Amino acid sequence: MRREDGMIGIESRKRGAIWAAFVGDALCLGTHWIYDLDERARLFPQPHGFEHPQPGHYHAARQPGQQTHYGDAALLLLETIAKQGRFDPAVFTERFRAVFSRYDGYIDHATRETLANLERGLDPPGADDAQMATVTRLAPLVVAHLEDPALLEHLERLTRVTQNRDDAVAYARAAAIVLRELLRGSEIEPALEAARRDALETAPYVAQAIEAARARREQDVRDATLHFGQACPLAQSFPATVHALLRHGDDLPRALIETLRAGGDNAGRAALLGAWLGAHLGVEAVPRAWTDRLAAHDRIAAALQRLVGTPSAA
Repeated sequence: MRREDGMIGIESRKRGAIWAAFVGDALCLGTHWIYDLDERARLFPQPHGFEHPQPGHYHAARQPGQQTHYGDAALLLLETIAKQGRFDPAVFTERFRAVFSRYDGYIDHATRETLANLERGLDPPGADDAQMATVTRLAPLVVAHLEDPALLEHLERLTRVTQNRDDAVAYARAAAIVLRELLRGSEIEPALEAARRDALETAPYVAQAIEAARARREQDVRDATLHFGQACPLAQSFPATVHALLRHGDDLPRALIETLRAGGDNAGRAALLGAWLGAHLGVEAVPRAWTDRLAAHDRIAAALQRLVGTPSAA
């Protein structure tokens, strides 16, 4: 719920965006990439988040409270920006190579191909990929460069580090515009409209995705997600996430739980949705019981203090 006086400070919005992105990712660790909802119901009859991954699962070696590979890349970006005070693509690229070349968790296609391209000396090294990688980690960049006129240029550089495709850039740009407007205090519909209008000429498919989500806003999250698709490609995951934002825009916990229960790439969608809703509702809307469960809690809090300039409330 939003604060009764309607006044949410910018620090609360910034902290909310970052904490809720990490929460959304970790919440879905155990149920991530289970597409068959009957199978999901057999394994986890009524999931509430932080389920333990089952043997043979993509994240089987992980414990509840840890991040997926999405969240670990987001943490890397957060700490890199917090240390530098800004986004430096060269520094992030080298840190990304160092961390993920010896990563002990699941590595997705975008990461594998990026590492191979780095070995080949490609610049930018991003993969031929338009899935959810960049949109799950954009909160630290948008927070750090919120009033920077070059924000969207930084966003494109971040995207092309691991996803060197124009459609990946277009969806990430729209996601960043929504987040920027919510951080500035916009309501949800005007924030989405800003992204839709920006995309009209250069990426009309992004504008159409926003319209499609609006058209189904009366559906529950499960049914709308099944309609758009549970999978990772942004053509499916972006409108599904926009729909959840529209459907439960004043209830962050419910929005994330409904996204979790819709299956598929729920961790990716929940990370983006968490960033949007944390910015919209402020850090007070993020359950403290959830942030306390994050294995990386202290690292996130320390980086946030450096980035935002005030102690984190979570």
